[in-house]
Amino acid sequence: MNEALLRGLTPGVIGVLVRRGADFAAAEDAVQDALLEAVRAWAADPPRDPKGWLITVAWNRFLDATRANTARRRREDLVEPAPESTPAVDDTLQLYFLCAHPSLTPSSAVALTLRAVGGLTTRQIAQAYLVPEATMAQRISRAKRTVSTVRFDQPGDVATVLRVLYLVFNEGYSGDIDLAAEAIRLVRQLAAAIDHPEVAGLLALMLLHHARRPSRTTPDGSLVPLAAQDRELWDTHLIAEGVAILQAALARDQLGEFQAQAAIAALHADALAAEETDWVQIVEWYDELVRLTNSPVVRLNRAVAVGEADGARAGLAALVGLESVPRYLAVAAYLHERDGDAELAARLYAEAAAKASNLAERDYLVRQAARLNSG
Repeated sequence: MNEALLRGLTPGVIGVLVRRGADFAAAEDAVQDALLEAVRAWAADPPRDPKGWLITVAWNRFLDATRANTARRRREDLVEPAPESTPAVDDTLQLYFLCAHPSLTPSSAVALTLRAVGGLTTRQIAQAYLVPEATMAQRISRAKRTVSTVRFDQPGDVATVLRVLYLVFNEGYSGDIDLAAEAIRLVRQLAAAIDHPEVAGLLALMLLHHARRPSRTTPDGSLVPLAAQDRELWDTHLIAEGVAILQAALARDQLGEFQAQAAIAALHADALAAEETDWVQIVEWYDELVRLTNSPVVRLNRAVAVGEADGARAGLAALVGLESVPRYLAVAAYLHERDGDAELAARLYAEAAAKASNLAERDYLVRQAARLNSG
C-alpha cells in the first residue's frame, strides 16, 4: 500500500465532494472511510485510476450517510450522481484556502490542514503536538464546523495558507510524524497547483533550513548554534534545489517576505565556514524584510546580523526598543559577550534561560551562563 499516494490524493478527493454539495465535515469523514477501504482493497487489486476509485467510494459513503439521516434527504436530491471518471478540475488549491480560512485560529488551521490536506490521522496530529487525542479531535471538529458554512468557490488568501504551512514547518519533529518534512511535502503540492513566487519562496526557505537539520543538535539533543554547526553534515542536494527555486522566484521581481527569508538562508548555506558569512549582504536582506513586514522579530534578528557585520556596539544600538520581543534577552546576552562584558552577558543568559520556550533552548542558555561564570 502506497501511503504517500493516498495522502497526496486526499485533498483533491475532499475537494470534489465539497464542490458537489457535501459539507466539509461530511466530505472529510467520507474520504477517511474511503481511505480505510483502500488500505484493505488495494493490496490485492490496485485500481488503474486511484483518485477516481477514491472519489466513487467516498461519494457512496457520503450518500449512505445522507440517506441514513432523513433530515438530509432533500440535500441528497440536489446532488448529482458520481461520474465514472475523475473530473479534470483539481480542487486541491481551494481546499488549502478553506483549511486556512481567516475565521480559524492558527492552531485550528494547522490541525485542519494536516488532517484534510495532509491526510494525517487525528492520533498522529495529536502525537506531533504532544496533546491528548481527544483534545485534538475536539479542535479539528470545531474547525470543521467553523468552515462548514464557507462557500467553496470563494477566493482564498495565499498569504494565509503559506503562514499556516510555515507554522507546521516550525513545529519540526515530535511523535511519529516529521512535521518539517510534511510541511515541505504540502508546499511542494501547493507549488504544483499554483504559480506564485511566494509559494516558491517558502519552499526554498524550508529546503534551505531543512538542509541544516542534521547539524542542529548533538546526539543527546543539545542545541548547536549556527556558527558551531558541522557544515559537512548539511545536505548539499537540498541546498542546491532551494537556491535554484529561490533564484527563479527572485527573477520574477515580486519580492515577498518568504523570498527574503530564503535569501538570508541561502547566504548562510553558501558560506563554507562561519567566518566566511556575508553579513553585510544579510543585513541588506533584513532591511528588505523590515520594509516588507515591520516585524519586531525581524528587527531582533537584524540586530544580530548588524552585530556581526558592524560590531557588537552597532548590534546593541539596533536592539533599542525591542525589549519586549521574545528572545531579546538571549540576543542581548550574545552581543554583550561579543562586546566584552562577560558579567552582564552571563546574567542576561540566565534571565533568558528562565523565559525559554522549550527545554533544549533553556539548557543551551544555562550552559552559556555557566561558561561565562566559570570563566
